[in-house]
Amino acid sequence: MVNTESKDRGGVVVRVQPQGDDVLPEASDEFVASPHIQALAERALAYLEVGYAVHFAGAAGTGKTTLAFHVAAKLGHPVTLIHGDDEFGSSDLIGKDAGYRKSKLIDNYIHSVLKTEEDMNTLWVDNRLTTACANGNTLIYDEFNRSRPEANNALLSVLEERILNLPSLRRSGGEGYLEVHPNFRAIFTSNPEEYAGVHKTQDALMDRLITLNLGNFDRETEVQIGMAKSGLPRGDAEVIVDIVRELRGTGVNNHRPTIRATIAIARILTHRQARARLDDPVFQWVCRDVLTTDTAKVTRDGQSLMPQKIDEAMAKICGAFLKPRRNNSRPASGGNGKD
Repeated sequence: MVNTESKDRGGVVVRVQPQGDDVLPEASDEFVASPHIQALAERALAYLEVGYAVHFAGAAGTGKTTLAFHVAAKLGHPVTLIHGDDEFGSSDLIGKDAGYRKSKLIDNYIHSVLKTEEDMNTLWVDNRLTTACANGNTLIYDEFNRSRPEANNALLSVLEERILNLPSLRRSGGEGYLEVHPNFRAIFTSNPEEYAGVHKTQDALMDRLITLNLGNFDRETEVQIGMAKSGLPRGDAEVIVDIVRELRGTGVNNHRPTIRATIAIARILTHRQARARLDDPVFQWVCRDVLTTDTAKVTRDGQSLMPQKIDEAMAKICGAFLKPRRNNSRPASGGNGKD
C-alpha cells in the first residue's frame, strides 16, 4: 500500500516583464541642430537631468516627437514609447492579471510514499509604464492627452513621490507599489486641446510637468530641415519653405501646412529630379497635391479657394526669387565698350 501526501499552495503572484519593447535612440544624421532647436534641447535636458518631467506642447508638425527622441538620445538610456489612445485604461500603462499558472510536482522517490505538490500562481504582466519605472528607462509618452485623464492618474505618484501604485497587484497578493528607478525620466508631447480626439488634461498632472511650447520653426531651420531630409539644393528648399510659410497665414485658425509639407514636396522633387520653379510641371502638381487642405476654411460660394491661393503663393514666391537673377544677368550700362 502506498501512502499519499498532497499539498496545495497558492496565492503567489508571478510578475512578467515583456521583452523587446525598449529602444536605444541614436543621433540621426538628418537631425537639424539649428540654434533654435539646440536651445530647446538644452533647456529640456537641464530639467530632465534634475529629475523633472518635460512636456513639449504644440500644433501638429512642429517637431515635438523628433525633438523628444533627440533629447532622449542625449540622456543615453533605453526609451519606452507610449502613444496616447482614447481606449487606454490604467492597466494599459501599468499592467494587469493575465491568468494563472498551475504546476504539479509528483515525488515517488520512496516507492511506498507518493507526494504531490500543486502550485497555483497568479500571472501579472507589467505594461510599459511599469517596465520603464522598474528599469530606469526614459519614457516618451507621445500625444498623451489623447488618452483619457483617468487613464493617466498612475503618473501622478510616479512624477511626485517616485512611487508607482499597483492596487490591482495588491489585490492579487503582490506588493502594491513599486519604487521608481533613479534613472527614470519622462518626456511628454501633446497637441492643442481644440484638436479632434484630444482630452483636457487634469491640472494635477500638468502641475508636475515643465511645459515648453513649440511653435513653427524659424525660416532658416525649416530650410535646413528641407535640405537634410531630401538632399535638395538650398535655392529650391528656400522656395518651398517660403511658399509653405506664405500659406500658413491663409484661413481661419490655420496651423497648416507644416514642415511635413515642406519635406514631402522636397523629397518628391529630388526623386523626380525636378526643380522648384514655376515652369516645372512636377513642381506645380506636387505643390497643389500636398498643400491643398480643407482645414484652412477658405471658401467662396461653397467652393474651396485653396487651389487659387496656392497658385498665387507659387507665383509670388517664384517671382520674387527670379527678379534678383534677372537683375544680376542684365548687362551694365555701356556694356558695348562705349561710355
